[in-house]
Amino acid sequence: MARTAAQILLAQHLKELKLGPIVEELRFHAQRKWRFDLAIPDVRIAFEANGGKWSGGHRRGRAIEEENLKLNTATMMGWRVFQFTNEQILDGRAKEFIKRWLGARHQ
Repeated sequence: MARTAAQILLAQHLKELKLGPIVEELRFHAQRKWRFDLAIPDVRIAFEANGGKWSGGHRRGRAIEEENLKLNTATMMGWRVFQFTNEQILDGRAKEFIKRWLGARHQ
């Protein structure tokens, strides 16, 4: 699957913050084909880059229900999932949020 500019930049930001080994497209559920865009499996933290904010993506109809099921299941499996829009990643707000909330805890 082709990576978006936001996903590539988010991976770079996570590596710069040195939060742990980063895995791209991590499949986290044995029966479903659900994947996280990026994850730090050792501490069960995942990151999602949400495109299609205005035109679809995971934000329309049945896709909303499937995304909710995925994220709720991940939560019950002990994952903390951080979601950001592409814009938040590209303009640096996501990196600042992650640095504020996770940087001090994992360095």
